[in-house]
Amino acid sequence: MTEAAIADHGLIGDLQTAALVSTDGSIDWFCCPRFDSPSVFGALLDDERGGHFRVRPRHDCESKQMYFPDTAVLITRFITEAGVGEVVDFMTPSGREATGNHRLVRMLRCVRGEMSFEVDIAPRFEYGRRAHRTELTQHGAVFSTDSLTLTLHAVREPDDARLAQVRVEEGDVRVSIDLRAGDVRGLVLESAAEGPPREIRVAEFQQMFDDTVAFWRSWLARSTYTGRWRETLQRSAITLKLMTYAPTGGMVAAPTTGLPEQVGGERNWDYRFTWVRDASFSIYALLRLGFTEESAQFSGWLRDRVAERVGGEGGPLNIMYRVDGSSDLKEESLEHWSGYRGSRPVRIGNGASDQLQLDIYGEALDSIFFADERGLQVGHRGWIAIRELLDWLAEHWDQPEEGIWETRGGRQDFTYGRLMCWVAFDRGIRMAASHGRPAAVDRWRQARDAIYDQIMTKGWNAQRNAFVQHYASDVLDSSLLRMSSVGFVAPHDPMWASTLRAMDEELVTDSLVYRYDPGASPDGLLGSEGTFSLCSFMYVDALARAGRLEDARLAFEKMLTYANHVGLFSEEIALTGEQIGNFPQAFTHLALIDAAITLDEALDRTAGG
Repeated sequence: MTEAAIADHGLIGDLQTAALVSTDGSIDWFCCPRFDSPSVFGALLDDERGGHFRVRPRHDCESKQMYFPDTAVLITRFITEAGVGEVVDFMTPSGREATGNHRLVRMLRCVRGEMSFEVDIAPRFEYGRRAHRTELTQHGAVFSTDSLTLTLHAVREPDDARLAQVRVEEGDVRVSIDLRAGDVRGLVLESAAEGPPREIRVAEFQQMFDDTVAFWRSWLARSTYTGRWRETLQRSAITLKLMTYAPTGGMVAAPTTGLPEQVGGERNWDYRFTWVRDASFSIYALLRLGFTEESAQFSGWLRDRVAERVGGEGGPLNIMYRVDGSSDLKEESLEHWSGYRGSRPVRIGNGASDQLQLDIYGEALDSIFFADERGLQVGHRGWIAIRELLDWLAEHWDQPEEGIWETRGGRQDFTYGRLMCWVAFDRGIRMAASHGRPAAVDRWRQARDAIYDQIMTKGWNAQRNAFVQHYASDVLDSSLLRMSSVGFVAPHDPMWASTLRAMDEELVTDSLVYRYDPGASPDGLLGSEGTFSLCSFMYVDALARAGRLEDARLAFEKMLTYANHVGLFSEEIALTGEQIGNFPQAFTHLALIDAAITLDEALDRTAGG
């Protein structure tokens, strides 16, 4: 059983893969060479068989963790009776060319007194399913399998014989390093290195740190946001950047797999893929912050998926893809892993990838429209692909589907799916008009208007005095919090106000929002789940648009207290207040950005008025 909780981690990465570092100095999750590659370190899901890269003081200590300001460089501080030490963790940023070469950099520093570090490097390749060979050399070590090689370089000066002791035990490498105040040493673990382990001098090591800090500060300086909660939004922006695969612009939903929505339950999914839905939200959020380059690249990724039309049963688009745009996401379970705190099965791949989820077409068109309005215009080929997509949707929108939450309890006429089909047609009509593009606009308009009338008659439940999850139920669903933000209903419409009040009573608990009640609307899975942090921030956004600013601000400030020690959010919050689900979750941080900007603008309007 792993010792560290999900939230007891910070995230580092190089824009092609990422690692989680615990507050006690252990890298508990790292996949190589990509986000969706097999893990090398997986202690987060099985402490005995998963593998780890631990750096800890030899003696009892108190630990704290922080990010170096305005960067993705993580500092874990250890305080002992003998002194204070730090482990500075980062990955040197990769470029836009896909590569197998990645570097985990671990800088060990003694800042006061003396510090003795114990380092334990125990890789477990291919999710712990493949044995490896270990070779110790003069300047480090090599861990190798037939498909992947990790090279450990030592950071030291020529007279360092007194500082370190190295030994190999059952294929793992253990290092003892004794430092005094002012000493800086460390280790670099590199995949697909060009040569054998080499001695890295401290000056070169420091240059890696300086270059990485400069990269992140230069990137963050492109943000145009100057409103309230600026540092919180900047941390979310950095987190989203860390989850973006630079060669394609695809953003993973989370860098992890198998972390439970209920501890001990079966809702343990693989999120290391790019969802069309998440892609669409990210374009919107990043553009609102001023990150046009990322938005343009992600728009390109999305338009490529639209143009390919390689979807399965769900139509021309799949709901998710690998970061390179491929769509092989076969689901299987890692039966040899115990799972986070016994939560099994541990799944890799995602069997929901071929579901019919009609909302993705609205999210895709909404984001493309939003980007188009801000100068990222669609070219001729892109428009042809959009036109074909909407022509397909005109034939297929009026049918049961699986819905946004990827439930496995059978298809329904989900109100949210219909809502986003309305959005798809509405945005397509607007783009055709604004650019004078040829399209079957009359057909699209007829479909859009039919959806509107259908939702208002079948999606509205007079007994509940609210819009409901699907036409055959009276269950509330927090995905419908978007009805006002996409422009389907006016924020002050009495029907919308009563829907919000119904959600207040049934889905909201102390600012935290459940997706829906699985007991009232069976989803084909056992167990329950926590509140969904995406929905909690969507609730803030909806309250702000409805003019309930005091409620919105209090809910937002409360939500911020559920962040972990370095400002990261997982997918859900348990009844105990602990973070559960995959971590960190892009959707949550995207919704945080949107909610903060909407609320900030509403507060400014009120102050100005």
